[in-house]
Amino acid sequence: MTTNAENETLTQVGAGTPMGDLMRQYWLPAAKSDELAADGDPMRLMLLGEKLIAFRDSSGRVGVMDHRCPHRCASFFFGRNEEDGIRCVYHGWKFDVHGNCLDMANVPPHQDFKHKVKAKAYKAEERNGLIWVFMGDQDNVPELPEIEATLIPDAEMEIGFHQRECNWLQAIEGEIDTSHVGLLHYGNLDSSTFPKDGIRKYSVANRAPEYITEETDYGFMYGAHRPADEGNLYWRVAHFMFPFWALPPVNVIESNFMARAYVPMDDTHTMILVMVIKNDPYGREVRAIPGGSMDLEYEPNSTDWYGRWRLTANAGNDYMIDRDVQREETYTGIHGIVVQDHAINEGMGPIVDRTFEQLAPSDMMINRVRRMLIKAARIHAKDGTAPVSASDPHVYHGIRSGQYVAPAELNWLDAYAKIIADNPVRYPLPDAAE
Repeated sequence: MTTNAENETLTQVGAGTPMGDLMRQYWLPAAKSDELAADGDPMRLMLLGEKLIAFRDSSGRVGVMDHRCPHRCASFFFGRNEEDGIRCVYHGWKFDVHGNCLDMANVPPHQDFKHKVKAKAYKAEERNGLIWVFMGDQDNVPELPEIEATLIPDAEMEIGFHQRECNWLQAIEGEIDTSHVGLLHYGNLDSSTFPKDGIRKYSVANRAPEYITEETDYGFMYGAHRPADEGNLYWRVAHFMFPFWALPPVNVIESNFMARAYVPMDDTHTMILVMVIKNDPYGREVRAIPGGSMDLEYEPNSTDWYGRWRLTANAGNDYMIDRDVQREETYTGIHGIVVQDHAINEGMGPIVDRTFEQLAPSDMMINRVRRMLIKAARIHAKDGTAPVSASDPHVYHGIRSGQYVAPAELNWLDAYAKIIADNPVRYPLPDAAE
């Protein structure tokens, strides 16, 4: 059982908390590149409980800083984004993307001390359509992680966000819980729903898989296995990667170029990044999941701290559940996999009371990831030692999730390693290099 103290360690992400400080050792995907225009409107951004402002300056550089001007704490959200800097409209102090003070409009030149003033700014980088922010020690910034989906050019990827009003951990725990797929998402389906030549049919032929897990340098991997055709097992292999990345086994492993990040906005709001390849780079078919379209409906964006990427189906309308449809047509009566997950995660409350749980063997991965996260957060809080993944981006290289069928007698890790070795992806992809 997870105790109250352990639950607090796992779920609190503000500055000065064990988990929050651990997460600050990693790059955070924060926004899509096209959300910011040069000299465009500043955007409110909430990350790890901090109220930030993001903007793109005249030269195209991205700045991410505390929303408070260091002069009198007026918000930069109301600032003027002009001439390679953002100017606070209260007294005209102007700062560049690095937080350097460029001008003190209300201070006489002989009393100017702008060289002594700095706004709190965080390092920001862009890669393949994403804006990344590093909120740790600004003098010791690691390279961006080599997560496969983030290395593929954005023209080849479908990139989306959606916001979930709950703690980050309960959101990602739904992702690393493979047994719920055959029920919550496929509960009304049987093997005939899926292509006869495919392997996803096995996920509904047997809805109670068995599990094997393996701790790694980047986090944890697990294999959920069920009987397939005679002498073979159907495997769904997936990964949890520090600090909040999940690689779900949506497609066959040869073609499953995707990743999801569960970025904590604060303790009770999570921004979920979804990245999935549009077409397999080597011409293999990427099959859609029944009900799994990323064509989501959103509320209009607003400018408040939680104003981005909110789904139209939400708690206020009971996620548009249709009880007649639930009784007669589908398992949940809620349309779409993302919204189904949305309803379950948010329905648990803003932060789950994990002392109420009674875990089962199917929760093996969840329990072990919790133990690993608690241990890592507490070690970092004690002596500053972070997992190797915080400083070495290469530990993520070549990691992929997915489904496959293998002989029952073959070791699952050996089968996984062979498939990855036989199906590499080069960066950039061949078409992008030409």
